[in-house]
Amino acid sequence: MLETARVIQIILNGTAVGCIYGLVALGFVLIYKTTETVNFAQGDLMMLGGFLAFTLIAKVGLDYWLGFLLTIVFMAAFGYLLDALVLRRVIGQPQFAVFMLTLGLGFIFRAAAGIVWGYDAVSFPTPFTGRVLDFGGIVVSANNLSILVGTVGLCAVLYLFFSRTRLGVAMQASSQNQLAAYYMGIPVRTVFSLTWAISAAVAAAAGVLLAPVALVDVNMGFLGFKAFAAAVLGGFGSIPGALIGGVVVGIVEQVAGYSLPAGFRDVTANAVLLGVLVLRPQGILSQTMRKKV
Repeated sequence: MLETARVIQIILNGTAVGCIYGLVALGFVLIYKTTETVNFAQGDLMMLGGFLAFTLIAKVGLDYWLGFLLTIVFMAAFGYLLDALVLRRVIGQPQFAVFMLTLGLGFIFRAAAGIVWGYDAVSFPTPFTGRVLDFGGIVVSANNLSILVGTVGLCAVLYLFFSRTRLGVAMQASSQNQLAAYYMGIPVRTVFSLTWAISAAVAAAAGVLLAPVALVDVNMGFLGFKAFAAAVLGGFGSIPGALIGGVVVGIVEQVAGYSLPAGFRDVTANAVLLGVLVLRPQGILSQTMRKKV
């Protein structure tokens, strides 16, 4: 019974961490589906969101929920401006140029965060800090539970947005056929910027949810590479696949940390990525696109 409870505990912890990977992977997928660009600064947007929440909640003294909301709004605005002022300038350039630009932006964000907030790990109080729930010997941290609930809630909001609103439908149309969307009167460039805004907002939410568990520091953004593995595992371009891939990577990572020697946990995401690329490069929930000419 004790061993069963331990396994369930590991799975729950892995699911909570995997939800964070899934949210960051969701940002990868949203941008890729719309602009066919891979944003390697996605993890660093999560880091900036964590530091911004720290400033608003711990330094300014705002209520946690108000600070959470303002962090999402500010980071969404930052993502919009990032595309409108910087990334739009490389439209039409080779994919390698865009790849190098986003990679370089990640280094800039980390350097800027170090200058503004320093290189020490920080955190901030939440309504869930220090609280646990005991379900018959299975102890669940309230912080982990908040991550699970927050991820489900955020995914529900995104689902309703993309399926029930005119703007969401326009964004889906732009992701499927940019030229046709343009001919139908959809402002494709504005849609691109809004996609970056949503992606940055989702990354910021992940940063706020993760901060009480893993703390916030300038290297927090490197979790984005694990999220990239999750996006590939789920099927790059599949929104549900990004979340499923994140949870799988999180659980596998926790199991490796428990059952394998020290050090294996840190390379688990890379091992999963390599395995997927060898065995099923299209991912779990790949979408086959065909064109008739």
